[in-house]
Amino acid sequence: MSNDVNALIRINRGVPGLPARRGFSRPVRGRPPVSAPTTHHMAHSNRLAAGLAPFVGVGVVGIGALLRHRYLRWGATVNERRHTLFGDELLPQAKVSTTRAITITTPAEQVWPWIAQLGQGRGGFYSYDWLENFVAHIDIHNADQIVPEWQHLAVGSEVRLAPQLPLQVAALDVGLALVLRGNVPVGQGTPPYDFTWAFVLLPQTDGTTRLVVRERYTYTRRWAALIVQPAQLVSCFMSPEMLRGIKTRAERMPAASTGIATRIPSEGTPR
Repeated sequence: MSNDVNALIRINRGVPGLPARRGFSRPVRGRPPVSAPTTHHMAHSNRLAAGLAPFVGVGVVGIGALLRHRYLRWGATVNERRHTLFGDELLPQAKVSTTRAITITTPAEQVWPWIAQLGQGRGGFYSYDWLENFVAHIDIHNADQIVPEWQHLAVGSEVRLAPQLPLQVAALDVGLALVLRGNVPVGQGTPPYDFTWAFVLLPQTDGTTRLVVRERYTYTRRWAALIVQPAQLVSCFMSPEMLRGIKTRAERMPAASTGIATRIPSEGTPR
């Protein structure tokens, strides 16, 4: 009989040195027992989280929009963003336009060769090629020297973003401006957007050069923004590094020693 009573005491109160049965808490000496959260407390926490969620979401979206707005005009002055650039006339009703710029402390003729050899299978894009190859496996390698056979461009020449993604040279002012044009087909239908990518060199009176890069998009399908906006986010990350890459190469290795010709207006170039 006494054994049964002791067993009941151990089950309900716990015995020092023995683990308490599941479902019962054993008081710890010197520490008050911790009570489990009640249903009321949990419901209150859930209501609080639900009430804050929209504000957190709006905050995240707002910060993302501010960062996107900033990097869509990275380095460009107000005048550069408003100024009509060579090639803008190709898409006069562009839905989206972004402008980025950087100062390069060399004359334009020493910057141009690095622009002329842009492209996959050529000089690369002077950005994060390791990331491009890791994520997309598109075999891009950034050149650190000027390659003469990559210097010859003409309107209609092909410059690839990736092995299966060619752009066309749509406008060219050799030594000063290169405009690429293309799109990404979806299925067998008409591409949902048209796109131009302009690289324009603006010589400055102090002997430096402003490199201004502009992307312009026009939509042919209402849902084109679902493709363009993610592409722009990638560009926000990659394009500033591309501009820095061109700047570093042009300032470190002047092209004057290569004997490459400077400005030669090409036939058929729009004015």
